[in-house]
Amino acid sequence: MQDLPQNALVQVAAYFQVLSEPTRLQILNLLRQQERKVGELAELCNFSAANVSRHLSVLQQHGFVERESRGTSAFYRIADPSVYDLCDLVCGSIARRSEQEAQQRAVFKAAR
Repeated sequence: MQDLPQNALVQVAAYFQVLSEPTRLQILNLLRQQERKVGELAELCNFSAANVSRHLSVLQQHGFVERESRGTSAFYRIADPSVYDLCDLVCGSIARRSEQEAQQRAVFKAAR
């Protein structure tokens, strides 16, 4: 992000804002396995189809997913698989931080 102009930083922030919603992350995780229909995603997420459709619309607007109509059904799939690299990086960072915190707590428990 070094030396990015303000308008580019706004775009980066919007990208991360899309990923800041847990339901969208859950949808992306389900689409990692295979393309799916809205109803299937709704059932797997335990949300209404309308709610999932709204999240898919946001994901599509920002280039995370693609929609394909087949007959009367719409299928969604990942448009940019690099999002998984980013999510894996973040998850690894969170896991390492959690392990460090657990080790620090263990030191204090042992000192009692």
